[in-house]
Amino acid sequence: MRNLSTHSAEDQSLLSSLNRRYVPSPELEKLVSEILAEVKIRGDEALVEFARKYDAVTLSCESLQVDERELEAEASAPDPALTAAHANVFAFAKQSLRKDWQMKNQQGAEVGEIFQPFRRVGIYVPGGGAPLVSTVLMTATLAQAAGCEEIVVCTPCGKDGRLNPSMLAAMKLCGVTEIYRIGGAQAIAAMAYGTDTIRPVDKIFGPGNKYVVEAKRQVFGTVAIDLLPGPSEIMVLCDETANPAFVAADLLAQAEHGHDGEVILVSTSASFIEAVKIEIEKQAKQLPRANVIRETLDNRTWLVLAEDLDEAVAICNRYAPEHLSLIVRDEAAVLPAIRTAGAIFLGNFSPVTAGDFMAGPSHTLPTGGAGKSFAGLTADQFQRRTSIVKYDRESLGKTAPFLTKFGEIEGLEAHAKAAAIRLEK
Repeated sequence: MRNLSTHSAEDQSLLSSLNRRYVPSPELEKLVSEILAEVKIRGDEALVEFARKYDAVTLSCESLQVDERELEAEASAPDPALTAAHANVFAFAKQSLRKDWQMKNQQGAEVGEIFQPFRRVGIYVPGGGAPLVSTVLMTATLAQAAGCEEIVVCTPCGKDGRLNPSMLAAMKLCGVTEIYRIGGAQAIAAMAYGTDTIRPVDKIFGPGNKYVVEAKRQVFGTVAIDLLPGPSEIMVLCDETANPAFVAADLLAQAEHGHDGEVILVSTSASFIEAVKIEIEKQAKQLPRANVIRETLDNRTWLVLAEDLDEAVAICNRYAPEHLSLIVRDEAAVLPAIRTAGAIFLGNFSPVTAGDFMAGPSHTLPTGGAGKSFAGLTADQFQRRTSIVKYDRESLGKTAPFLTKFGEIEGLEAHAKAAAIRLEK
């Protein structure tokens, strides 16, 4: 952990460096490009080869997909925690969907928008040491709520070729229609370009490691993507009304993710920061993933002393945290000033963990400073927007002079004629 103060010029310089954007290294960009090209050209054969090379698992082209019989045999009964989380996320997603609308413009034409679900969507669920059933719920449930007909999930399997039973149960709960046991950049390539086994999707969703994020960046345009969520981040912005034990627990919970995650505390109280440090050390000793947590604490954890709340808010807006825990005396006064956070958790009794697992909003959120430009994953991102325009003779008659003028200005006479010809008889 490193203490920083906005009074220090050196610390101010470091704080400025936290204003980051996702920029892949040339080595990462090249490697991912090569993986994408191999899958695009060789399809299933490349997927099998990369599974052996990167995940140490032996698959065949025939075993890439989890079939219905395997799903029924392997999936566990959904735990009440899963069903409760699914209900919350589904209800929140339904509220987030955009609805068709219609109006008349100044000349009387009917205009509006219709929103339709993407027919076939692909969702990436990271693998690794923990079965991320919550990520299934926080992505596939939104597709389910939006009414997507085909929900495709790619996720790496264990070295025995199997997927976690609870993860399979979550997929069933969310209406997933196809499951493939592949991970990494190669999974993104398969969903974008298609193979003999995996048909291409219309849009790709979901978080992942740097290889997955870079693959999503490179296939954008071939297929739509949601956002580029990378390693987990938390910022706690608080004054002396916060509980040091609660704050320390939130910071440790995010440090537990490891994988280049970042942990930041910004407070207006030096004594409070010291109290949190003591709590972090005390609680960290009691946690099973102590080695992962310690690596994050030693290398990517900052404790920042701000002059006042205005300065603390400015630091937050520059950093654009994925998760922001806001614990201050007057939340209502400070909240409107927060402009870049992916998700905001208010008060001493709103742990970020609740957002990670079951509050309702998706935990797939912008990282790496992307919160300045992107929102987190929402159900309306599973919808296509189409504009609708309908003129009758009267409304077109009122509009035609304007169309003629635009045609003259832009030198596009045929454009003007296409309207005028409809009014000649």
